[in-house]
Amino acid sequence: MSGRNPVILILICILTIFPVINAGCKGKKADQKTSSDIQSGLSDSTYIFNGINLDGWEVTNFGPQGPVSVVNGQIILGMGDGCTGITYRKPFPETNYEVSLEAMRVAGTDFFCGLTFPAGKDPCTLIVGGWGGTVVGLSSIDGKDASENETTRYMNFEKNRWYRIKLKVTDQKIEAWIDEEKIVDFSISKRSLSVRPEVELSRPFGIASWCTTAALRNIRVTKTEPDKLIRPD
Repeated sequence: MSGRNPVILILICILTIFPVINAGCKGKKADQKTSSDIQSGLSDSTYIFNGINLDGWEVTNFGPQGPVSVVNGQIILGMGDGCTGITYRKPFPETNYEVSLEAMRVAGTDFFCGLTFPAGKDPCTLIVGGWGGTVVGLSSIDGKDASENETTRYMNFEKNRWYRIKLKVTDQKIEAWIDEEKIVDFSISKRSLSVRPEVELSRPFGIASWCTTAALRNIRVTKTEPDKLIRPD
């Protein structure tokens, strides 16, 4: 190394090391930004779960429920001896609205999303994965629950997989989708809607699981335009 100017060697070392230090600083800032913004809904008023805590919600006092927690932007409904759930305690529309969320069965074999909602003045529940894990439908229609009315259908659900659930309620209809598949298309006219006693405490709007650990995220509600009635000539 003889013959090299010491000053030049020092400059070469500084110029070599500085980009590495600078890149490390930038990476740290990027990581901090990502971790502080857990959920995009923090800046979107249609999200009714903020990804951080249960502000606006309360743990439903079913009695034999499991623990409820918020972890990594998700609401975890722990397995209980019956229903475990949360109930929304802020104003909620009665009709002409859409609800969307993602839900996942983590453990257990029964429904991981029992979505109780208002349809006008009457309550109803969309069951996803009930009665042993496969039943989907509305509870209840004319006193018949999701396992025994015209909305009953059977679907297989994988554990630890997120499913996108959407519900649309208007004065005339209740519609629902899982991922891109439409699973409910029900006309309300002259029908009686109700909920089973097990989820009565979820009213007016709540989400529950039954003897199952479930995860929920990205819960949002948007208002929609009323259905246009087609009048005969």
